[in-house]
Amino acid sequence: MPNPNAPAGSDQLPQITTIVALMMENHTYDNVLGMMQGRGNGFTVVNGAPTNSNPWPKKSVVPPPGKDAVLTAFPMPNPCQQAAHPYNTWLAGMTSFAGGKMDGFVKSQSGPVSMGYYDATLMPFANSLAQTFPVCDAYFSSVMAQTYPNRRFLMGGTSLGLVADNLNSDKPPNGTIFEMLNTHGISWKNYYSDLPSILIWSYLAGDSSVYNSTNVVKVSEFFTDAAAGTLPGFSMIDPNFGSSLAENSAEKGNSEEDPQDVQYGEEFMSQVITALMASPQWPNTLLVWTYDEGGGYYDHVPPPKAVKPDHVAPLPGSGQPSGTPFGRYGFRVPSGVVSPYAKPNYVSSLTYDHTSILKLVETKWNLPALTYRDANALDLLDCVDLVGAPAFLVPPVLSPAADPAPLDG
Repeated sequence: MPNPNAPAGSDQLPQITTIVALMMENHTYDNVLGMMQGRGNGFTVVNGAPTNSNPWPKKSVVPPPGKDAVLTAFPMPNPCQQAAHPYNTWLAGMTSFAGGKMDGFVKSQSGPVSMGYYDATLMPFANSLAQTFPVCDAYFSSVMAQTYPNRRFLMGGTSLGLVADNLNSDKPPNGTIFEMLNTHGISWKNYYSDLPSILIWSYLAGDSSVYNSTNVVKVSEFFTDAAAGTLPGFSMIDPNFGSSLAENSAEKGNSEEDPQDVQYGEEFMSQVITALMASPQWPNTLLVWTYDEGGGYYDHVPPPKAVKPDHVAPLPGSGQPSGTPFGRYGFRVPSGVVSPYAKPNYVSSLTYDHTSILKLVETKWNLPALTYRDANALDLLDCVDLVGAPAFLVPPVLSPAADPAPLDG
């Protein structure tokens, strides 16, 4: 346990009473924050343009005659992601990783769209958030794989062999953070939009002590709880994973996964964080925002080796690996911390992954680790100052999210 001299379940961080995790979908650090100059490890920029590039495949019919043999990172023309589909499988990731050279993104199934990026013009809220509150420029996804494996790491410290978006009903030996919180009488909720991500651990659907109408509730209840000051000790917030882009549709996708308009995701993030900053619980709140995995988009920082969470081999099927994908992190993802105790204008360059959120919860309530991975994770407290007066007790004014209006034509 984090404090072996104190009982499990005891409060070790009295300044923080409310921890919130907001996980979006499928973007790398460079794809969202690469052009944020003067803050964090982003693109190399010369004369206002990035110089980061990837080679075209040797047998490709592109680039057209007269074009360079490399594709340099380029600004996305609009917030929609429907022009092409980047791939985020383990195999595509390993091609992109290219043994650490990070020059296989265009060669992989993701193709040219992988080198596109969004800047503050298209994603003003995310950039304002990262410019104001601490940003983590060495926060990696937990495994070079898709959504389900990475979200399993967030909740259970392992994917239990999962390397693709195919589910099984296996239960990790130590359960998930939700069972751990229940054991020690600590309140929690999974606020969801269209799909509770808690069900990525499908065995939990049959556990009424976890999967019930008290703990797993619609995201509208988050805004009600925030306004009333009744948020639980730990909250996990899910965006809408759907893909409807209909204007004013209650079911439009806002997770930022391809092919969604990223500005719907910006709007959702802004709503969540604005509600927190207006909550009576704000003085004692810490929110971690992140993305589950890179989605096939380029990032220039090679993922380092990681502690294997357990000894479970990769599950067969879906053309997935027979090797050891769990001994290395996945690609960097945009991440940061929002709290009145957050360090202003700060960049934390310590190595994190999704199990760092688990470690934060474990540190707060002195809970035992679920796996080797979260046991060795850092807890994100480098992003806050719990000794001095809170710098953001009066919430700052952030840039509003862009209006996700439909494009003309």
